[in-house]
Amino acid sequence: MGKHQEGTTMSKKLVEASPTEKCLHRDKLHSIKSSVASPVQSRCLVCLGNNGCRIVRSRTKLMNMLVGKGKPHEAHYIFNCLIEEGHRPTLITYTTLVAALTRQKRFKSILSLISKVEKDGMKPDSILFNAMINACSESGNVDEAMKIFQKMKDSGCKPTTSTYNTLIKGYGNVGKPEESLKLLQLMSRDKNVKPNDRTYNILVRAWCSKNNIEEAWNVVYKMVASGIQPDAVTYNTLARAYAQYGETYRAEQMLFEMQNDQVRPNERTCGIIVSGYCKEGNMEDAMRFLYRMKQLEVHPNLVVFNSLIKGFLDIKDSDGVDKALTLMEEFGVKPDVVTFSTIMDAWSSAGLMGKCQEIFDDMVKAGIEPDIHVFSILAKGYVRAGEPQKAESILTSMCKYGVHPNVVMFTTVISGWCNAVKMQRAMSIYEKMCEIGINPNLKTYETLLWGYGEAKQPWRAEELLQMMEEKGVRPKKSIIQLVADSWRAIGLASEAKRVLKSAEEDRQSMPNKKDEIAVESIHRKQNLSASNSTFLQKPGVVSGDRNGSSAAKIRSQIVLRSDTVWTATKSLFANAYGSGVQPMVVCRKQCSQVGTCGQFVNAYRLVFIN
Repeated sequence: MGKHQEGTTMSKKLVEASPTEKCLHRDKLHSIKSSVASPVQSRCLVCLGNNGCRIVRSRTKLMNMLVGKGKPHEAHYIFNCLIEEGHRPTLITYTTLVAALTRQKRFKSILSLISKVEKDGMKPDSILFNAMINACSESGNVDEAMKIFQKMKDSGCKPTTSTYNTLIKGYGNVGKPEESLKLLQLMSRDKNVKPNDRTYNILVRAWCSKNNIEEAWNVVYKMVASGIQPDAVTYNTLARAYAQYGETYRAEQMLFEMQNDQVRPNERTCGIIVSGYCKEGNMEDAMRFLYRMKQLEVHPNLVVFNSLIKGFLDIKDSDGVDKALTLMEEFGVKPDVVTFSTIMDAWSSAGLMGKCQEIFDDMVKAGIEPDIHVFSILAKGYVRAGEPQKAESILTSMCKYGVHPNVVMFTTVISGWCNAVKMQRAMSIYEKMCEIGINPNLKTYETLLWGYGEAKQPWRAEELLQMMEEKGVRPKKSIIQLVADSWRAIGLASEAKRVLKSAEEDRQSMPNKKDEIAVESIHRKQNLSASNSTFLQKPGVVSGDRNGSSAAKIRSQIVLRSDTVWTATKSLFANAYGSGVQPMVVCRKQCSQVGTCGQFVNAYRLVFIN
């Protein structure tokens, strides 16, 4: 074997290589002859001599790089390779491993690391302890974090401000700000550490999360008393809490206090206030504050305008939407996928799918890539409108944009065919989603079972129950009830009783198992290949369905520039509302099972929406 470059070049190659390739090319880093020994013990003479092994150092750097690039699994693999090759990891290696395991959310594996470090003849330092405390806090296991904290102090390592901040945040995350305050008091008695602005901001957020803004302000007062001035993060946290609990006016009043403390409101501050007013339906104050932003020398951003557009749409104010779009242009703020999807959702909810499709086309012409949410709006809209074939065609069309359907999309399309009582088509979609590796969830099965009930085919529903069990999904009571109701609907009450009795006997035979097993826990990432984009060969809808509006004819002559297309979208919205067409009022009834019933054109259809 020839010589290979060392160091950075080889590190880059390892990053790009697959785990198998890394294993085959381990010797490309450095080659040190070692004696054959037990895999548990170090076989590397340099590691045994505690002289600092170059292989361990280089691979530790590589692990750190992989964690930084969001590849913790690969970093974990590198660590395992070191052990297999007989090397002894350093404290830095172990600390990097903790970071990798934390990213993977493999928190249980972290707890045993201290004993492994000590077994290797090393003493954990404050950096390793802090990393482990952070991992436990992230997992919500604050009690274990406190045990490690105590072990840290017993070993002679001094906790840092960061250590306390991590623990304070951990208690805040699990809804125990009172314990966070105790840590602040403990911190004040420690001569080696002092609370900083982050310490107090974490505490403020903890109390705000508990809807106790009074205690949050008490923390602010303590912050000032300690000589630390509140910053924009402090006030934004309080503003968000006020807005979240319907008191946005208090968030705006707080601006005066910010100015007194010489803290300038930023885009986030203003976005919180505008969004808060919009969620409250108070569009008058939302627009007033938009103009006040000029006085505050804060330029409105996309978040502000998207909030305004959604706010006006929620109250069916077409003039307000048009005004927001006009101001958006005047301020030079370009729309994004959220802007377009918000307007699309309004048309979809109104049952005007031609308009919804036109907005989609405008978005694509503007060079904005649609996301899964956009396609979900189209699919749900076509299902509500009683056009399941168009909803199905979205599954194919979206793949052309590099977006692959998920379980929600498939379930939506299945519900469309169930509404049309075409169960063969519904099951074909179910089979396709299973073929490409997407696991159906409980809502998928509920939808199909309801469909078989509507089709008066309860025996098919029972077959589906068997399929669920074969996939390791145990039906819950509501699903069993659906099957029983299907039998009862065709006049066979005895069969309904049989189904319920059988289910009850099954539950009694397995007392140690829960009645409900969330199928979401067995979901895996949907990494669909390009070949899957043609699994449903249906006519494309995304490229052209129209309702024959005059705006569509005008847009066909428009030069494809983002600003021009956006003007056309505005015009379309204004013309439709201005001509007397108002969004249909959607009557939604709570179904006895799951899903939502939408009343469109005097017809009820069950639409299952995740």
